This record gives sequence, structure tokens and C-alpha cells, in this order.
Amino acid sequence: MSDPESFLPRREFLKQAGFATFSAAALSSMRWESRAAEPAAAATAAHGLKKAVKIGMVREGDTLLDKFNLVKSLGYDGIELNAPNNLSLDEVLAARDESGLPIHGVVNSTHWDKTLSHPDPAIRKEGTDSVIQSVKDSKAYGGTSVLVVVAKVEKDVRYDEAYKRSQACLKEILPHAEDLGIQVLVENVWNNFLLSPMEEATYIDELDSPMAGAYFDVGNVVRFGWPEHWIRILGKRIKKLDIKEYSRKLQFEEGTGKGFGVELGDGDCDWPAVMQALRDIGYTGWATAEVAGGDKARLKEIAERMDKCFAS
Repeated sequence: MSDPESFLPRREFLKQAGFATFSAAALSSMRWESRAAEPAAAATAAHGLKKAVKIGMVREGDTLLDKFNLVKSLGYDGIELNAPNNLSLDEVLAARDESGLPIHGVVNSTHWDKTLSHPDPAIRKEGTDSVIQSVKDSKAYGGTSVLVVVAKVEKDVRYDEAYKRSQACLKEILPHAEDLGIQVLVENVWNNFLLSPMEEATYIDELDSPMAGAYFDVGNVVRFGWPEHWIRILGKRIKKLDIKEYSRKLQFEEGTGKGFGVELGDGDCDWPAVMQALRDIGYTGWATAEVAGGDKARLKEIAERMDKCFAS
């Protein structure tokens, strides 16, 4: 894992070093940030989306480099890691550089347990520090974002408490994100919180930061709404997408969680409507699968299914 103190804020780095004395490591980071933010690759240029997977989906390969090479060989444009993590920074950067596969961002690894809405201030502080470390890790990897589940409403955490506490924590995190140029993105999940796109839009706007935005999960909405509605309402706040499917038939027949037990394109996501909504808001960028992973054959199937959905 990267040393929290080893990455100077951009403005301080420029002040101390000057452009002409950029280190090779800094230039490498800038190059990969540029690749993570650049327009869609040729294979996905028609719809403007860049395909990626979560690292946990890659079940084949003995080393991180093996996994990166496999993902790259299947035509994916990038990958997303979890952070904070126990990986060596050297190992991560070597896998990225040797494979040529960008790390477009990270998913915070502690947000479900060390919630930003927790009743205990000490736990909230741990969660806040964890997200700040994720921001630093994403920067070190050449990424552009951190995905965060910002709160969890439950019996001992009222909705209004979750709202106020999580925003207060995010307002501590966002100056670090602004300094490093890393987006902190709110994901819509089943956390009993931000249950409408209008509320999520207001929540993000109240953070009043250019680095605050939405990480929109298409499949998570289908249980109680229509993704194309959310996309149009959230609009330009959407900075990245998670791609998965959901079946209302399985939901009603087998239980709520079972609704995810369907392949991409075979559930109740109206992909033509979703793609039209994305075109309408002018979205181009990363679309990361979040489905059951597996070996090479499985990851190839996921890539093909993503392509079919995106071509709708």
C-alpha cells in the first residue's frame, strides 16, 4: 500500500519542484491519469463507453500481472481495484505498466463497516481516514476516482443522522480529493439511503465540490425504479457507471437478492432506453462490470454481453 505521506498535493509539488524537475514517477502518474480520462478506445468508440472489470471478478492468474494481462487480452479497457489494500505499490504499478491496462479508479474497501454515518465518531473517523487513503491510492495508481457507499440507514441510524454525518465526513475528504484531482463518487446501493435520484442530486450538489459526483449503478435501481429515469435526473453528476442486471421476476418469485441472479441482457434493464438516456446526457467514459466473475471464458462472456448491451 502506498505511504499516505509520500504523495504531495499537486500545487505543493509544483511549488517545490517546478515543472522542469518532474520525477519519472510523477510523469508516469500523469500519463496514466490521462489514459484513465481519455475518450473511449476504438473498440467502444461507437457508444463512447470504456469497458472495465472489478479486480475481484478476475479469478484466473497467479499474480496481479497475470490478472491484468488476462483482462487486457479480452479487450477490456481498464480495471478497478479496492483500496485501501495490502498490495505493494510497486507490484500494482508494474502490473499496470507491463500489461498496458489502466487502473481507472478504486472502490473504498471499508465503507460498509466503517460507515460515514456510524453513531460512534471514532468509527466515522476511521471511515473518513480510509476514504482519504483511497483518494491517495487512486492518485498513485493513475486513477481518477474513488467509489464510496456514503451511509447506511438502519435501526440505530436515522435517515437525517445518516445525511448530516456522511456529508460532514465527505466535506473533510473532498479538500484532499480536490488537491489531488480525484473524484469522490456516491454509489446508489441498497443502503436505505438516497432513495430517489432527486434526493441524490441534491445531496451531491450540497457538497459543493467539483470532485463530488455520482457513480451510477444501473442494476441496483431496477428493484424499485427505472435506470433511464435516474440517468436523466442525475445528468452530468454521473461520472462513472457500474454495469449489472436485475430480474423483477426472480425478485418476486425467489426473493429480493435473487434478482441479481440473471445474466447481463437477460433481465429487466431496458438497455436501449438506458443507452439513449446516456446519449441524451452526453455521457462518455467508464462502465465497469459488477457481476459474478470467473476464469477467462467467463470474463470473455461478460465482455461480449456488455458489448451487446452497449450496442442497444
